[in-house]
Amino acid sequence: MSTQEQYWRYSLIAIIVVLGVILFLEFTPFMGGILGAFTIYILVRKHMLYLIEVKHMKKSWVALLILGESTLCFLVPLSLVVWLFVHKIQNMNLDPEMYLESIEHFASLIEEKIDYNFLDRRNLSSLTASLPKIGQVVMGSISSLTVNILVLIFVLYFMVIGNRRMENYIYDLLPFNKHNKKEVLTEISILVRSNAIGIPLLALAQGFVALLGYIIFKAPDPILFGFLTCVATIIPIVGTGLVWLPLILYMGLSGHWGNAIGLLIYGLLVISNVDNFIRFLLQKKLADTHPLITIFGVIIGLSLFGFMGVIFGPLLLSIFLLCVDMFKKEYLDRHNHTEDGVLIIEKKVE
Repeated sequence: MSTQEQYWRYSLIAIIVVLGVILFLEFTPFMGGILGAFTIYILVRKHMLYLIEVKHMKKSWVALLILGESTLCFLVPLSLVVWLFVHKIQNMNLDPEMYLESIEHFASLIEEKIDYNFLDRRNLSSLTASLPKIGQVVMGSISSLTVNILVLIFVLYFMVIGNRRMENYIYDLLPFNKHNKKEVLTEISILVRSNAIGIPLLALAQGFVALLGYIIFKAPDPILFGFLTCVATIIPIVGTGLVWLPLILYMGLSGHWGNAIGLLIYGLLVISNVDNFIRFLLQKKLADTHPLITIFGVIIGLSLFGFMGVIFGPLLLSIFLLCVDMFKKEYLDRHNHTEDGVLIIEKKVE
């Protein structure tokens, strides 16, 4: 290869890398919608190809049908949940003085039990002053969700239109041999399917079981805390305990020790073990992912991709480990075998 061709090659690589980084940073606010489209595409791929290649339907009609199915099965339930949560918050009394009195009452209960006042009125005033900021963050998140849903619909439409041609183009770009390409794509499909199906099921199951416990043991506002328990399932390590443990503490300090102890036992024995039971039922459908990959993958994914990081964080970490394993098998193990062979030949010659 001439010097000029090398210059062209490395210049083109540099341009691709620089523009890729810039575009990635600019597209970060829309990454949830893009990854969501990618997830739904994998989930509906077989159905889509059946309609196009077996039933010979037009791609545009198939794309519209897939969008309709996705809207009914994924987007409408998600939007309904968000709307119910917002409606619940809007109906709450956001009078700062009322919350100030409630927090002071809670602080006095703690002071009475442990003889330590860690809150004064000045700190409480600062806390209640932050409530409008929290509301702004919530509304900003809802606006971002709306935009990403529109991006998801737009991207998914053109992914369905492209189907095989898009897949073949991506397949050719993968820097692996045929065997490794198949292994990587299979890993991606299994992980995306298992996380996209398993995580919502686990969240709904734990949220529903927690809601029953909140109702049985007379927790305040059980529907709101049941919803928060669903959301908390995506948080690594602490999980749903981030919701029901403070709730139990509040109930106990409020004098309802019987219900608090009952809810504590229920949380430890039932709520915390629901995910293990659901995973046992779905073990043939869910990927056998190491718990550490799931924990650290979710932590990394949430910071990179937002909510969709719950699915793609573990995927990113799994693909990284898969690539490391490929490198070991393709280069290190082969090199070691070659050296062993040379040593054996040398010993025979001697």
